[in-house]
Amino acid sequence: MVLNRKIAYINLSSGKITQKVISKSMRALYLGGRGINMHNLYHHIPPKADPIGPDNALLIGTGLLTGIPALGAGRCDIAAKSPLTGAVGDSNIGGFFAIELRLAGFDHLVITGKAEKPSYLWVNDGDIEIRDASNLWGLDTFDTQKQILSDNSDELIKSLVIGEAGEKLVRYANVRTGMKNAAGRTGMGCVMGSKNLKAIATRGTLDIEFMYPDQLLDYCSEMNTMITSTRWARAQSKWGTLIIYSNTNTTGLIRTRNLQLNLLEDGEDLEPEVMDRYSFGMSGCFGCSVHCRHRYILKDGPHAHFGEGPEYTSLGAFGTMVGCNKMDTVLAGNHLVNKYGIDTLEIGGIMAWVMELYEKKLLPEKMTHGLKLEWGKVEVLLELIKRISKREGVLGDMLADGFLPSIAKIGKESEYYAMQIKGMSNLHSDERPTPSLALGIATSTRGADHLRSRPALDLYGLPEEVLKEIYGHSVSSEYTSYEGKSRMIWWQENLYAITDSIGTCKFQTVFCAVNAPKFEEFSKLIYLTTGLEFSKSPLMEIGERIITTERMFNNREGFTRKDDKLPERFYKEPTPIGLPIVKGKTLDKNKINTLIEEYYEIHGWDNNGIPTEETIKKLGIETKHSNRS
Repeated sequence: MVLNRKIAYINLSSGKITQKVISKSMRALYLGGRGINMHNLYHHIPPKADPIGPDNALLIGTGLLTGIPALGAGRCDIAAKSPLTGAVGDSNIGGFFAIELRLAGFDHLVITGKAEKPSYLWVNDGDIEIRDASNLWGLDTFDTQKQILSDNSDELIKSLVIGEAGEKLVRYANVRTGMKNAAGRTGMGCVMGSKNLKAIATRGTLDIEFMYPDQLLDYCSEMNTMITSTRWARAQSKWGTLIIYSNTNTTGLIRTRNLQLNLLEDGEDLEPEVMDRYSFGMSGCFGCSVHCRHRYILKDGPHAHFGEGPEYTSLGAFGTMVGCNKMDTVLAGNHLVNKYGIDTLEIGGIMAWVMELYEKKLLPEKMTHGLKLEWGKVEVLLELIKRISKREGVLGDMLADGFLPSIAKIGKESEYYAMQIKGMSNLHSDERPTPSLALGIATSTRGADHLRSRPALDLYGLPEEVLKEIYGHSVSSEYTSYEGKSRMIWWQENLYAITDSIGTCKFQTVFCAVNAPKFEEFSKLIYLTTGLEFSKSPLMEIGERIITTERMFNNREGFTRKDDKLPERFYKEPTPIGLPIVKGKTLDKNKINTLIEEYYEIHGWDNNGIPTEETIKKLGIETKHSNRS
């Protein structure tokens, strides 16, 4: 049965490994995936633990619905205290690792301590071993996976791996699987590197029994039809997430040259249709009927390669934010970060920042070692990616630690130009015309974030009666309005917490499509898969429990309302170009503060953003720190 999967506790320092079945009471409170990971985050990491020390716990969790043939239900959640921010570290990854781990008998891993030498975990049909990874250390993320397959003579093994950035403890190194999949945000690859853990490899042949398999199969078919009938899914199947660029850049909602502009005026070569030059087909993750990723070949030049992607974030990281306007450049940058194992979004944001500092003569020349950090210079961009990923030179080593340590070294004046929140870079979006999106990045527990609460529907201009039906509250249909946007963020936040806990894809829920699965459909899928009964209201309460647990972890680590703040630049500099609806926009600080207060109130937190005792009790959240969940 799905509910007989185990959680394993692995101490890399002592080599001790223990297992137990995940209790139904834990499932009822947190479901799985991100939910159980957040419970373990709070209870397995001592307060004020060093994020790159042995006391930090690396948490791996499959979703409750992992393995069903629908909605991309093959996702895995990876969590720890973030080495980048010191707050909640958490990232979600697709591909095929999660289903293989579940087939091996495990849904969750809690990894503590530090191995004496490079090691990897081998998870196979109910057993776990700590193996020597000396021959893997120093390999890139692609070659690491190939070597594990070769060493074990099994092409069906799936692995989570780190590259050189993780080994070098770059604080936003990521975790990778397959050609493209990445747990990109918050530095989970750095945590693996700090534990001398090069990889987690798994192979499983155990059955997964669903409670009502015939009805589940029929309903999964219905869900796949539901999502593929949306215009959003059809567009994704053809262009991937690049389709977003066609709208945001045309409107003037895209961050360009850091934040000097909000539209790339000569950006035609970044339009999604340009991928026709390179793409030879689309692929997808386990359980996905959409297939949103290009398989492509960059044939010519020094950066020729085969790859998958790129995502919309890559267009920003290696395109608009750094003043590059060629798809070749985006593909070359995309391949390099995948190879080194580093967060696309974070490295793009920090490179755009130092380029603007260089332009404004705020970056000391001694830091650049002769590298001219000028906008749009392709070889400079790719060299900077290499230096950061390998911690080469003064600049590469400094930027590898992220925004906050770099600001301290460069000088206070540089902070104004850093588009970061809680130490994490913002997406290449410009939130000055969109209060809802601004509220979402300000309050996210991970830092500046487009995947924790972003209501992309707000940009559609939907009728207000439609919005009220979705959100259960009056919400303005104007995306420049502040009315009702706190409720919108709260609802989306709960939905995404559940999505990450059941292991389905965010793009196959109410993110960019109105008529997509949400709480009601998730309820039926859970019942047919496990026999557990949750209506919409209990599921929303589980979402609340997860978010509030994350908030409590951050509060314990010193984060309060003072950290739910936007860059001052959003309030002081109007958007210079774009369509009339976005041109000349700044955010109103008083109105944003009101939205934050409303958001806290809806959650049951006090004015300082701290959950009240009443809320904690109502949600049944344990507060006592323990060594075992």
